[in-house]
Order: sequence, then C-alpha cells, then structure tokens
Amino acid sequence: MRQRWDGAVALVTGASSGIGAAVAGRLAAGGARVYVSGRDRGRLAEVADRLGGTALPADLGAPEQAGELAGRVLAAAGRVDVLVHSAGRGWAAPFTGTDPATVAELVAVNLTAPVLLTGALLPGMLARGRGRLGFVGSIAGRLAVRDEAVYSATKAGLGVFADSLRQELRGGPVTVTELVPAVVDTPFFVRRGRPYPRRAPRPVPADRAAAALLAALLAGRAEAYLPRWMRLPVTVRAAAPATYRRLAGRLG
Repeated sequence: MRQRWDGAVALVTGASSGIGAAVAGRLAAGGARVYVSGRDRGRLAEVADRLGGTALPADLGAPEQAGELAGRVLAAAGRVDVLVHSAGRGWAAPFTGTDPATVAELVAVNLTAPVLLTGALLPGMLARGRGRLGFVGSIAGRLAVRDEAVYSATKAGLGVFADSLRQELRGGPVTVTELVPAVVDTPFFVRRGRPYPRRAPRPVPADRAAAALLAALLAGRAEAYLPRWMRLPVTVRAAAPATYRRLAGRLG
C-alpha cells in the first residue's frame, strides 16, 4: 500500500476514534502525510502522535469551522490530495422526542460540514489535476431506519450529494467514493443514546470499514457496501418498493 499513498496529503475528519482513526492509520502506514480532525482534543492528539500526523481540532457542528479547518490544513500543508469525511453524529429516538438542537447538530455535522469542506478543498484538487474524495455514509441513508428519521435523512442527503458531485466530476481528475456500512463496531452507538439491538447484520471492526473505503478510493469505485450483501435490500427497495415496505414493516 505504501507506494499507493506515498507523497499524498490527506485530511480525515472524525479521526479521534472509530472509522476515521482507522482510515488515518492506514493512510499513514501507506506513506501519506496525514492531518486528522475531530472534536476530542485529547484523543485526537494521541492519534496524531501515534501516526506521526498533525492534529487539527474542529467542531464541525459549527458551520463556520468547516471553512476554518480548510484554511488551516492548506496553510500547514499547501494542498489536500485525499479528503475523507468520517465525522458523523448519530441519534436514535422517535422523531417527536428529538429536540430542535439535536436536529440542527445532526444536519450540521453529517451534511452541511462535508458539503462546505468539499467546496473549500475541491477547487485546489481540480487545479492540480488530482484528488480523491471519500464519504462515510450509512445504510440508513439508503433504506431509512425506524427511530432514526433525522439521521437517515442526513445520510441520504450525503449520499445524493456524493452521487451528484460524481456526475459533475465524471471524466475528470477527482474521484468520489462513498462507503455505505451497515454496522461498525465503534463508540457511535454509545454516543447516539441507544445500543445496537439486532443480531444481523453483525458489527464489523472499524479497520475493516477503513480498508473497504480505501480500497474503493484507490480503485476509483463509486461506492462500497459493507457487508456487500447489504446491496440486496437496497436493490429490492428500488425495484419493488411496496414489497420492501411490507418486509420492513414485518421485520423492523
């Protein structure tokens, strides 16, 4: 892998733990110069020290910090070749029990920040004639999940943004890849306020998710499902929506 990422400058958000930390670790092991961002300054500093990278703390729940983060990484590195949007906020509760502040934060972190950060760094990639954009989506954005209406909506929006951007950039030097995981074994489920309740799909390690995303990035693939069989319910929903809804109502 090292020769694949040697010389690349990478910015990874949500890198203080979980998928983001695993992605940053694999990029650094592959020879990239890694800049990691996240809200937890202590854990972010530990990740940066372990990888030999640079910590750029930011709270992407505040929209103005996306532009500030872009400015800081460009001031430090001069460019960004690989941008991985891993920062995300989950929430599991009935919609009527979700307060407006939580709704605003979910939209800001999961959707607004990736859009603004991409907008700030994409022009430089296009001008240099190379770049890779990676988005960590969710199967919730493809299928919708009960008691996760706002989270599902933000991930659906992120997926459509990535797909639209991919069409806009088709044939050019910048590729767009989305990871669509089902369940990843990270602190995400603790922070969202409800543990993962299902037997299937089973949680996969964060490093497996990172490997899937980076393999798809290197190959220039549009998306990577994890596990791969999660494409099946997405296909059923698209081809036979009434059947899918009956099954979803029965199986939850």
